[in-house]
Amino acid sequence: MIREPNYNQLSIEEFKTPFERGLDKKNRWVVLASLLPWGKIAGTYTRTLSKGMGRPAKLSRVVIGAVIIKHKLRLADEEVIPTIQENPYLQYFLGFSGFSHDKPFDSSLFVTIRRRLGQDAFNDMTDAFLDAVAEVEKKSETTKKKSSRNNKPSSAENSDEQTKAAAKDEEIRSGMLIVDASVAPADIKYPTDLDLLNTGREHSEKLIDHLWHLVKTPEAEKPRTYRRLARKAYLRMAKSRKKKPNELRKAIRKQLNFLQRNLHTINELLDKFPTAQQPLSHQGRRLFWIIQEVYRQQRQMFDERSNQVSDRIVSVSQPHVRPIVRGKAGKNVEFGAKISGSVVDGHAFLDRLSWDARHEAADLPVQVEEYKRRFGFYPEVVIVDGIYGTRENRTWLYERNIRFSGKPLGRPPKETVENAAELKAERKRRQKEAGIRSRIEGKFGEGKRAYDLGLVKTKLPQTSESWIAAIFFVMNIARWLRDYFFVPAWQSCQMPLYRLFLYVKERYGIYDMLSYNV
Repeated sequence: MIREPNYNQLSIEEFKTPFERGLDKKNRWVVLASLLPWGKIAGTYTRTLSKGMGRPAKLSRVVIGAVIIKHKLRLADEEVIPTIQENPYLQYFLGFSGFSHDKPFDSSLFVTIRRRLGQDAFNDMTDAFLDAVAEVEKKSETTKKKSSRNNKPSSAENSDEQTKAAAKDEEIRSGMLIVDASVAPADIKYPTDLDLLNTGREHSEKLIDHLWHLVKTPEAEKPRTYRRLARKAYLRMAKSRKKKPNELRKAIRKQLNFLQRNLHTINELLDKFPTAQQPLSHQGRRLFWIIQEVYRQQRQMFDERSNQVSDRIVSVSQPHVRPIVRGKAGKNVEFGAKISGSVVDGHAFLDRLSWDARHEAADLPVQVEEYKRRFGFYPEVVIVDGIYGTRENRTWLYERNIRFSGKPLGRPPKETVENAAELKAERKRRQKEAGIRSRIEGKFGEGKRAYDLGLVKTKLPQTSESWIAAIFFVMNIARWLRDYFFVPAWQSCQMPLYRLFLYVKERYGIYDMLSYNV
């Protein structure tokens, strides 16, 4: 039996909505709007603005709230504004007094927002948000839980014992710090030497056309670029299924020669202008410098028959991006920013971001000091990968009475009847902490799968750093939303499945690896 409804479109006035009776108080955006410390967040944003000059700025809550909506819902800049216009819950989250069909601001403002803000600003917002969460959790605790927490060292307490301990070289050690590093890949084409030289050659031809348009005379003849021959030579190799090494080297040499000729032509055309006159814009001069540096690096590697050069440029449009060797299965080399992150009680922190390839073990002291800055004391144990276990790091942690989770250096002790139980407990502890370390892997996976940390779609280094830091800020918000909506539903279930879930969360950290759209 088939029963088809009437497909005639209703008028907008006849369409029934539940919003006449009011919004749902349990909606995630309503709950989140009441939790976020908008005053502290506004202070972080407005410190980048001038108090007496320029146009009146957009409200801080609207700006920061739009950034949260963008990354939480994984929207493009252009899609954020229509989504806000269509959703009354989002408008309530942004602090609107009533529903409005007007645009809160133009989508191009997101670029300016990312330029103003950066890693430090979003880290401050994260700290302010976690402080607000801690206050809410503290108020909701029972008397029994409060008394048990008071017996543990806390950064918020200012007892005499803590004051004395602080005087004795910060003897308080509490908590667990999980540390690891990853790469946030940039949105660029996979770089090859041939493609990079072809892109540089095409940009150099555009610069020649621009300069020739300014200096051409009826008698003069335009310098030759051989762009058609260069294009055919590039396509002949780029389209071949099997690129033989000698043929590829020949194609690279041709592109190097074409680019060298174009750079010489550009310099000759620039010499025709007076010294005080600058025919190229800032963007044009920057592009010219990038092309020259690409040619220098590629010529050096070609002459030396090498694949390595310092500060190697892999993208003409994003020259700050560097190749980062990771050694992962399927992705031996990634191209983007190298980030060092940490996880404490399920909350993720961005400790350092760098565009150059570096050894992540050198970041461990900085991350431990950041832990002390946030909580007021050093962690009891640092859970890391084996690559962090250098002698320098082990010595640094030992001097501060911080336990390292990895295997000790040197030959393992011989097992006897007296120490068998102790060695077994030590092996079990290391095995458990190795499972706990997967929590930070889950955080990186959550950011890359659910919040575009795996493909940074901005072009400038400042905007890319803001993009990455904003994702860590939103991940902490999403984690709190999961606790608020998801955990109570599981706790209300009387089945043994919830107990299994708690065991898996404690043992393997799978809870932090999951990503729920709540």
